[in-house]
Amino acid sequence: MTLANQLTLLRIILIPLFVVVFYLPFKWAHFASAMIFSVAAITDWLDGYVARKYNQSTPFGAFLDPVADKLMVAIALLLLVGLHHDSAWFAAAAAVIVGREIVISALREWMAELGQRASVAVSYIGKIKTTLQMTAIIVLLMDLPFLMLIGYIALAGAAVLTLWSMVLYLRAAWPFLLPDVDNK
Repeated sequence: MTLANQLTLLRIILIPLFVVVFYLPFKWAHFASAMIFSVAAITDWLDGYVARKYNQSTPFGAFLDPVADKLMVAIALLLLVGLHHDSAWFAAAAAVIVGREIVISALREWMAELGQRASVAVSYIGKIKTTLQMTAIIVLLMDLPFLMLIGYIALAGAAVLTLWSMVLYLRAAWPFLLPDVDNK
């Protein structure tokens, strides 16, 4: 069990704590849940850094890291949609982000089956999208009125980049998704 994998597992272990703290009946609960999410976001960056720097990449880590990321983000967005239940655009942005993650995860799996996983590797746009997404979630979880506009703008930006990066991934994978006419 490498340090990188331990950090990824920590992110998964933080999920139930994150949810419980979010629903605590105290004024500080949302801020505390934002701090837990922040720790998880830092471990997301740190496990990748440790894996690359210390050559700790493993097949288990390559599988578990994206699962941990998607679980944490999807659960956070679900909680936030509940908090902002009167906002259709907020629910739509969350649905776009979660839906894209499901589509791209399936696409990566399919491409790996074809031996073409590198064709749908993480892009620079994806890194910017993730940064905006994490920022939006942390700010919105804090639920501080003077920061909400920043959170909304970051979430909208993340949703737009989510769609853009999905188009780029699908475009890269398109030749492999078409039926092979030579084998008919």
